[in-house]
Amino acid sequence: MCSSAGQADGTGAQVDTGAGRSPVWLLGVWAATRLPLLLFVLKVFVFPGPDVTSDVSVIYQGWYEVLRHGTFPLSDVTWQYPPAAALAVLSPGLLPFLSYPNAFFALAVLADLLVLLLLRYAGPRARRSPLGAWAWVAGAALLGPTLYARYDVMVTAVAVASLLAGTRHPRLMGALAGFGALVKVWPALLLVGAVRRRAWVAAAVTAAGVSLVAALAMPGAFAFLAFQRNRGTEVESLGSLVFHVARHFGWSGQVLLNYGSVEFLGPYVDLVSTAALALTGAAFGWLLLWRLMATRFRPHTLPDAALVAVLLFVVTSRVISPQYLVWLVGVAAVCLCHRDTRMRPPAALVLAATPVTVLEFPLGFDHVVSSDATGLTLLFVRNGLLVAATVVAAVRLWRSTVPRRGGASFPAQAARTNGTPVSS
Repeated sequence: MCSSAGQADGTGAQVDTGAGRSPVWLLGVWAATRLPLLLFVLKVFVFPGPDVTSDVSVIYQGWYEVLRHGTFPLSDVTWQYPPAAALAVLSPGLLPFLSYPNAFFALAVLADLLVLLLLRYAGPRARRSPLGAWAWVAGAALLGPTLYARYDVMVTAVAVASLLAGTRHPRLMGALAGFGALVKVWPALLLVGAVRRRAWVAAAVTAAGVSLVAALAMPGAFAFLAFQRNRGTEVESLGSLVFHVARHFGWSGQVLLNYGSVEFLGPYVDLVSTAALALTGAAFGWLLLWRLMATRFRPHTLPDAALVAVLLFVVTSRVISPQYLVWLVGVAAVCLCHRDTRMRPPAALVLAATPVTVLEFPLGFDHVVSSDATGLTLLFVRNGLLVAATVVAAVRLWRSTVPRRGGASFPAQAARTNGTPVSS
């Protein structure tokens, strides 16, 4: 469990002695931080900047009307998600007594609460820490109403459940990761630290099964692949900083709504987008090299490796949407459930990036679009924090799992010598 730690029992594991008070404080703070977010998305109060709920009330609801008639949105280039994403879009139909937006927000709140409960009550029993649950309470709240205005919190709940199941239940971990990948791709990265073949087999079988059902159930299950391929460089991404600066030196391109996001269009955009894809390829190459070189896998290595993989995916992407921080906060929170995690500094950097993200979107998005001094500062700070988190996380993962040249190596089985199971 990721709960308050107390005294050690006879086996050396930490025993929770604060269970009587900690859940009350935790749930109380969660409720206090979430109520304002809910009031914002319900428009009881107006959050400054662009309306973050339009994705739900316009885009998601439009997809809902198409999906409920038995087909994927084949003519909508903004549909850029794997087939199981249809389940998230259709889920508000479970609450027919509410309007579509209100039903979606209610389910988003439940997913948020589920993440908290998983972090509090599931996961490692030995060497546990309460930091994971508290990191989720604080980090997710700092993202503002965007938390409830995208379906990413639902995907994050699946990812958190997968990572917490990993050490003891590799098949369940793999099945959840495989299903999550069919909802929004990135949960496939959770498997990078899995060492048991059962997790990979379960993920492959689940993904194949869900894909087959989706393809047979409705036409256009994989049309999203073409739409995703044609995306450009979004104005919040790392690569976009080139054009934000270039605009001040006469670059002739434009900022336009394209493929569902605000992107740069014009000279050299294709070059920067291609460079971003090359960096993503290099990141996957580094992860493969790490897996080949790593020899020590502890229980915390599974979420640690997942955080590194997701960070690499995010910072090299052509798009860094605000909701991507929901993923990072969720995975970082799982890392912090382990007292032995090597990811505390990068997790702190991720948490520091969350308030800057809400300043960048929605509060300062006009400044970002216009590439003025405020917008540039916010982007350099937010993206700089994410790059720093990525570098620090990758270095710490490598040093904790890969033996030094010329030094004594530590075999994979060494993790078992003290009775501690290896990661899934």
